[in-house]
Amino acid sequence: MANTIESSVMIPAEHERNIFGDFDQHLKSIENTLNVEMIERGGELKIIGEASAVGKAKRLLAQLLLLSERGNNITEQNVTYAMALLLEDRESAMSSLDEDLIIHTVAGRPVKPKTIGQKNYVDSIRDRMITFGIGPAGTGKTYIAMAMAVRAFRRNEVSRIILTRPAIEAGEKLGFLPGDLQSKIDPYLRPLYDALYEIMGAEAFLKNSEKGLIEVAPLAYMRGRTLDNAFIILDEAQNTTPAQMKMFLTRIGFGTKVVITGDRTQKDLPSGTESGLDVSCKVLKKIDEIGFCELTSKDVVRHPLVQKIVQAYEVYEEKKGREKKPVRPRAKFYR
Repeated sequence: MANTIESSVMIPAEHERNIFGDFDQHLKSIENTLNVEMIERGGELKIIGEASAVGKAKRLLAQLLLLSERGNNITEQNVTYAMALLLEDRESAMSSLDEDLIIHTVAGRPVKPKTIGQKNYVDSIRDRMITFGIGPAGTGKTYIAMAMAVRAFRRNEVSRIILTRPAIEAGEKLGFLPGDLQSKIDPYLRPLYDALYEIMGAEAFLKNSEKGLIEVAPLAYMRGRTLDNAFIILDEAQNTTPAQMKMFLTRIGFGTKVVITGDRTQKDLPSGTESGLDVSCKVLKKIDEIGFCELTSKDVVRHPLVQKIVQAYEVYEEKKGREKKPVRPRAKFYR
């Protein structure tokens, strides 16, 4: 290895396991990405490699140590994203992300933006009356919106939370599902319940739900209502029709905050039906009070395999789109 150097950093014993990962998985990931070798000896971590790579490894470890000292559980996603920022010379952005605490879950876990895309999304929700969060699965669109809603509710910035989804049928007809109307609709709303239970606890949710302060309902229930002083989240907006989206947007009243989330790649609408999400993005893009946040595969915060799956589909669909482009016929000349 040309220009090989050896340097070392001190990692306090109480942070070693968090930074190194189980069976040193985080260190192995850093070694493979930066092409360095790391050897731990009694709290001292030796780094061997080319000078530039060793320097990057030390900067990365400094960022991870800072996250650990602030009480964060270092995950594989944290390490992967920190390395991506490092390779773009933006590793300092990690510490600024960590400073933006949204809320603590009922179990005491801090909810913070984990990527720059998520940070822009959080800032837009704070600053604008309506925010569209658009991106693939796993980017935290709904969860962050839910955390922001609970935060606003606890601070008395809004008097109630309303969560809604279009009860679109994805391969199964509602009429064939067992039970009454509510039990047929509940599976569509279950992800919203799950997020609320984790953030505020089942007991607090049920108590506020009984008082009418938290409402989880299908989008059709919004018709004919005017919603003042509420935090409203419309989830799975890609499955709305243009008429449904217009109906929803015209329900908004004074003192209301709205977040609309959707994934353009996962539409369950009948073939040939235009998505209300797509139409609203075209119609409303020039209105300053409305924010549009486009999250990408870089913002996926689930298991790293999910990020790879999303990226693979993006490549496939882009290639498919290029193949579908119509070929202009050659002009015919007649004598």
